Amino acid sequence: MASANTSTTAEHLMWKGGIQPMKVGYGKLMMWIFLLSDTFTFSALLVSYGLVRFSFPTFEGLRKNFEFSNAWWPIPERVFEAVPFLHGVQAPLVFVGIMTFILIMSSVTMVLAVEAGHRRDKADVEKYMLWTILGGIAFLSSQAWEWTHFIHGTEEGLTLANGTKVFGANLVQNQYGPPAFADFFFFITGFHGTHVLSGVVLNVLVFYNAANGVYEQRGHYEMVEKVGLYWHFVDLVWVFVFTFFYLV
Repeated sequence: MASANTSTTAEHLMWKGGIQPMKVGYGKLMMWIFLLSDTFTFSALLVSYGLVRFSFPTFEGLRKNFEFSNAWWPIPERVFEAVPFLHGVQAPLVFVGIMTFILIMSSVTMVLAVEAGHRRDKADVEKYMLWTILGGIAFLSSQAWEWTHFIHGTEEGLTLANGTKVFGANLVQNQYGPPAFADFFFFITGFHGTHVLSGVVLNVLVFYNAANGVYEQRGHYEMVEKVGLYWHFVDLVWVFVFTFFYLV
């Protein structure tokens, strides 16, 4: 009798599949694991930037007297002070602030898309997914302009010790300061921009499926929520990139 009870208990405790631990689906769980691994990658990049940043001296004079030089680390607000269509106007970090606002607002529309999916409101899912896509495209377009301006540089340029004049930045020379500053700029913002581009592609696919009633046939909009997790992660990472790179 005891043996039979033990056997029954063992069968009861044995996991036979088909049960979602903590009520989280497989796809959503895998997304969380991927985002965790991606967090380590971005953390390593930002920590590396911080170590290199503080290995260089800081300009000790008044900020208004700051000049670009390879001898010290540049002040970000002096580097990123241009705004499209406002040539000659100095607006420190205004444009990157606009970029940040656009990305945060796209995160808001994604929240609304996920909420609409919970209500199984097909029209609202399509509407807010479209706004999210447009926000991502606007951010990428803004970043493309910022890269173009950063590469072309200012009209004054920077005269090196050997008399060579440098305009803009690339992976070898940098008008704004030490070459490492440009290297980190291209790599960190480029890596994040690649994530945004991937998110836009995923959002377009989800929008297409929603418009064609794929999720209505499945009976749920969980895919919207999974893509939403990725999009919120991209937005959150940008907050840290903005803080570390543009403010420190």
